[in-house]
Amino acid sequence: MSKTASPALYELIKSLTKSEKRYFKIYASRHTIGEVNNGIRIFDFIDQQEEFDEEDLYTHFKGEAFLNQFPITKNRLYEQIISALDAFHAKNDIDAQLYTMLHAIKILYSKGLYDHANREIKKTKRLAKKHNKIAILLQIANEEKRIIETRGYQNANYETLKLHAEESIDLTHQQDFYNNLWLVKSQLFVLLNQTGQVRSKEDVFEYEKIYDAYKAIKQPKNISFENQYLIYHFKSAYYFAILEHENSLNMLKENLSHFKNNNGQFKKYPNQYFSILTNIIHLEAKNGNNKAIHTYLNELKALPNALKSSLTEDLAIKLFSSINSIELKILNHEGNFDKAIALAPEIKKGMEQYNAELTPSRKAYLAFNMSIAYFGKDEFNQSLKWINLILNSKELDQKEDIVSFAHLVNLLLHFELKNNILLPYAIKNTKRFLSKRKRTFKFETIFLKHLTKISNAQDKYKIEQLLQNIESEIEALKNDPFESVAFEYFDFHVWLTSKVKNKPFHLVKREAFLAKSA
Repeated sequence: MSKTASPALYELIKSLTKSEKRYFKIYASRHTIGEVNNGIRIFDFIDQQEEFDEEDLYTHFKGEAFLNQFPITKNRLYEQIISALDAFHAKNDIDAQLYTMLHAIKILYSKGLYDHANREIKKTKRLAKKHNKIAILLQIANEEKRIIETRGYQNANYETLKLHAEESIDLTHQQDFYNNLWLVKSQLFVLLNQTGQVRSKEDVFEYEKIYDAYKAIKQPKNISFENQYLIYHFKSAYYFAILEHENSLNMLKENLSHFKNNNGQFKKYPNQYFSILTNIIHLEAKNGNNKAIHTYLNELKALPNALKSSLTEDLAIKLFSSINSIELKILNHEGNFDKAIALAPEIKKGMEQYNAELTPSRKAYLAFNMSIAYFGKDEFNQSLKWINLILNSKELDQKEDIVSFAHLVNLLLHFELKNNILLPYAIKNTKRFLSKRKRTFKFETIFLKHLTKISNAQDKYKIEQLLQNIESEIEALKNDPFESVAFEYFDFHVWLTSKVKNKPFHLVKREAFLAKSA
């Protein structure tokens, strides 16, 4: 047995829905001769595994002849599952139907049945146009050209050739537009992922260069559904990056309407639809529009039921992490820490269930928001456990902002727990961590400077004076558009206010929220 066994078969089987698994077994029994039982037996064994372990499989099937050539057996089973999936989704997958019809056109052409091929071309073209399948329409156009040429331009005239050429040119423009737009959109997201939202005028300039490249792209006469989605998607991300949140929100809402005005599209592009909803909620939260937040959150929660059998495990995982992260963030923002903590059992269960599949970043956001929920109820030891999940993660990209703010919240927790011996070391560790980052908020520098002074102060009244000083400086940063992003993670200003006023954090947080909502 290979010491580096591939988990590909395991991953494929685990990705299947109940309906797909049931169909595979029916398909396998009809299409496999001689190895039906072995294939299904291997399938069933892998399906019940909680994690990939090929050695366990070898032990279970010890003595079976197929183990002598198990890599070949695995490949056959993998290919058979793919074939079953192809057959299972063919009726409901427009692309699969169109490619089958396109293949039929080629077969009819090869047999010299050109009239038959032309009839099939008309049906295929109608379906492809209905669903805006530009790439397939280009292939159909090429098949039309082949038939026209092969038949020696029989029944062809200048007008029909011109119309055909114009149609092909328009399709090519749409495909070129998509390719160019996809490139600038991807460049924008690479920059956004690497550097985050702008923190200076120099950062704005970098994003403007990408937007100028977008404006230089020549748009075709007709915009396909996918291209229109990409336009809104690109613009919403651009405006978000340069802190024009109102424009970003408008573009997101345009994109949501774009989906709703094209019935059924959200089922074809569920990941994109889900992303639009989550981003709208995020920006509505910035505006403090609580009614809209909960309306869109309920729509997001309804997605699993709306998708039903087409809900993939990958999307189920994204929905689990995003819905819970968003709900936690909303409840924390509102100061409803009791309700946020009540989500903990379900979140722990989901994190255990999806542990291997959840990205480090998604785990971090869940852990961070759970930590804030416990912080809000003064349950600092519980809060520290969740923060440590982030600080102890070896998989998480240390450049992500959430890691920085986990370090800062960690300092507050040691301060609240009166870990006077540990706090100075934690501050040094945080300074060392931040010094390695190329991008640091002014907020982080100021906060650390003052917290260092507070940790060194021996007199109670001196600490109170220092807290008042830092509170005024932090409040000024909260109104700075380049610095305000820092307060989306945790409202350090509210915490400082609670210390200055000597009032519980959750009361000050709730009062601040209600005052802003009034």
